[in-house]
Amino acid sequence: MSIETSVVIPAYRSANILPMLVQKLQEALDGMYPDAGSERYQVILVNDCSPDDTWARIEELSRDRPWLKGINLRKNAGQHNSLLTGLRYARGQYVIMMDDDLQHDPADIPKIVASLKAGNDVCYAKFKSKRHAMWKRLGSRFNSMIADRLLRKPKELYLSPFKGVVRGVRDQMVRFVGPHVYLDGLILASTNRVTMIELDHHERLDGQSGYSLGKSISLWLKMATSFSIEPLRIASLLGIFFSGFGFLSAVALIVQRFTLNAMPVGWSSLIVSVLILGGIQLLALGIIGEYVGRVLLHVNGTPQAVIHSAVNLEVGEHD
Repeated sequence: MSIETSVVIPAYRSANILPMLVQKLQEALDGMYPDAGSERYQVILVNDCSPDDTWARIEELSRDRPWLKGINLRKNAGQHNSLLTGLRYARGQYVIMMDDDLQHDPADIPKIVASLKAGNDVCYAKFKSKRHAMWKRLGSRFNSMIADRLLRKPKELYLSPFKGVVRGVRDQMVRFVGPHVYLDGLILASTNRVTMIELDHHERLDGQSGYSLGKSISLWLKMATSFSIEPLRIASLLGIFFSGFGFLSAVALIVQRFTLNAMPVGWSSLIVSVLILGGIQLLALGIIGEYVGRVLLHVNGTPQAVIHSAVNLEVGEHD
């Protein structure tokens, strides 16, 4: 009997909450397949080199649960890289991605799968209200606005980490070999058949978010420079604008010199102009450097993630 539903979850500092997470996952998935049982589903937990006992807990929980698979990474790769590693071993026709902190309720998985069965390629969860800090909510809104422009994302679409994709979209995603992974960019590049369903966002039951401000900025840069050349165009337009402004200013000064026989006095305006133009030049060089750096890492074959060990899974046997 073939696997219909796969669930892929990155795990980081979640040793204490994993038993409850696995229990709720089993209840939800058994409810979906009351007759076939665990032969119709699998859950893949990817330990992102967590400093606590997360991997030991995954090994313990997997001993009497053949449907529960574990992947242990050699070093921290980040949420999106960890998820893509797990996706390579997902066998289901419908693949669910979610967090490990139970802010995403496993009981909602059947709703996402039902949406995919209805003919959608991708289904995102849209939360009625989010249990995040204010800076994270504002950052999420900013990220969404930028994605509207760079990824041509529909404005009403919320790029939630709780989502499901059909097998065909998963197959396209795992073809990506670059070291800088942004899953939503891969999804939106694969299909336009995307929908949302409204779900509840729950309180975190244990620990703290692994996403700091620095990691959030890094994720934004992945989106901006891995799936769009729009930042380069913006830098070019800024250069054209200020070059034109400088040319017009020079013409105005020449006209003033021969009509009024006077030149403006004062270095402050000159210094301000130099600082503005110098800042824009450095910005443009930084954007170009970001692209060149990513190309270099890609050409050098920098891995997305490196697997150390696995449980209930043969590493290397993926498609």
